[in-house]
Amino acid sequence: MKITSAEFEVSAPDLAQCPKWPLPEFALIGRSNVGKSSLLNALTQRRDLAKVSDLPGKTKLINFFVINRSWSLVDLPGYGYAKVGKQRSLEFGEAVATFLSGRRNLKYIFVLIDSRLEPQQIDLEFLRWLDGEDVPFALVFTKTDKQSASKGLATIGQFQRVMAEWRAEMPEIFLSSAKTGAGRTELLNFIQDVIKKAGRQAV
Repeated sequence: MKITSAEFEVSAPDLAQCPKWPLPEFALIGRSNVGKSSLLNALTQRRDLAKVSDLPGKTKLINFFVINRSWSLVDLPGYGYAKVGKQRSLEFGEAVATFLSGRRNLKYIFVLIDSRLEPQQIDLEFLRWLDGEDVPFALVFTKTDKQSASKGLATIGQFQRVMAEWRAEMPEIFLSSAKTGAGRTELLNFIQDVIKKAGRQAV
């Protein structure tokens, strides 16, 4: 897939205020500071399309970006970020949960995982929740340029072994690096295939 245009559309605090459109959507979510904005910029090859910050929890709204005027990337607030009041944190969690389980044109969720870390409890809890909601998701292991390929594969193996305790079939897995562009082609081709499949089913 070739990206010919990528534009920020709108930020929404909850599902009710999300855009009313038929565009297929692909959401990016993960722990704070896992590299969601960096990956979005790498996918679209627009350096400043999504604001990148070193501060965890910078993304607090549901941000929509229109790609090729035909589909949308959705940057969701990270889970587990700090320096947010308890009540605010709960509100963000509820908004994201409602979006993920109730957004009808959400085609796929990309759960970003830091490839340098062994399985974190907060990631595993979130993945089990997604399984319970029966929504399609894939794993995207980020920051692969920051360590050897063997260590990245070891992390993936750890996740697969833990997830096998409750999931018979593993989700799609991608390796990515916003710095080197690794995984960009594979992710865009996957998105293109999902859009084509959805189009055939709608006919």
